[in-house]
Amino acid sequence: MSDLLAFIPSPAQGVWNLGPIPVRAYALCILLGIFVAIWLGGRRWVARGGAVGMVADVAIWAVPFGIVGGRIYHVVTDNQIYFGPDGKGLLAAFRIWDGGLGIWGAVLLGGIGAWIGCRRKGIPLPPFADAIAPGIALAQAIGRFGNYFNQELFGGPTTLPWGLEIDPSHRPPGYEQFATYHPTFLYESIWCIGVALVVIWADRRWTMGHGRAFALYVGLYSVGRGIIESLRIDEAHHFFGIRLNVFTAIVVVLGALAYIVVSARLRPGREAPESLQPHAADDIPAAAPDDSVDP
Repeated sequence: MSDLLAFIPSPAQGVWNLGPIPVRAYALCILLGIFVAIWLGGRRWVARGGAVGMVADVAIWAVPFGIVGGRIYHVVTDNQIYFGPDGKGLLAAFRIWDGGLGIWGAVLLGGIGAWIGCRRKGIPLPPFADAIAPGIALAQAIGRFGNYFNQELFGGPTTLPWGLEIDPSHRPPGYEQFATYHPTFLYESIWCIGVALVVIWADRRWTMGHGRAFALYVGLYSVGRGIIESLRIDEAHHFFGIRLNVFTAIVVVLGALAYIVVSARLRPGREAPESLQPHAADDIPAAAPDDSVDP
């Protein structure tokens, strides 16, 4: 097995030093993903009737909150990595560049940051979330390549031609004799691109509003994440006999589906364009359920 050549080779390195400054591939992937999310989200926000530059302004709040939330979720759900008998220690929990951002924590706390930003700008959160949803999916697709450079979060051994070669130093205990593994980073990246395209199509097809496009993104992503998560072999906590992230994915899918159904009945259609214009934080006008604009 060790003599096999992987179709996807391990990256030669994930850090480049520019003098005393280390440039990390993981950080570059995250930053590129954020840029794409803001760019696409901004175009979609303007197409819905919002002001130019508003997405970038809100991102100033949403992005830091999202990064902190993602890290907190990762450290809490994988606490054995840092605080177990062979844990890396408290300081390692702050080393974000080593990898480890939980998407559900990022979405939850990032959503709080976005709410703060929207309130400060006097715009409603649900249509803002709808506008940025596909961009977030693309950001995840790009960010997953950071896991590739860190050689982490891969699946079980495989002899498939697209197997991912993992250096011996990164192979988990009990798998030292295997050279190639399922590239779950690539599976999830492809899935996220598909999610972005489906959300854009569905948003145009059904003129989705009031947070339903965002809920569709959350639900679709969670379906794929639950499947891909089951392929991974890294140590994880279990809940009712299944990996915690798989259980979380199931709960999130059901919640997203319920939101879409209830929201469509209570508030059909899309917000009126004028409701997206900045207003005083406590004077945001009610949306017009039956009005719509081209996405």
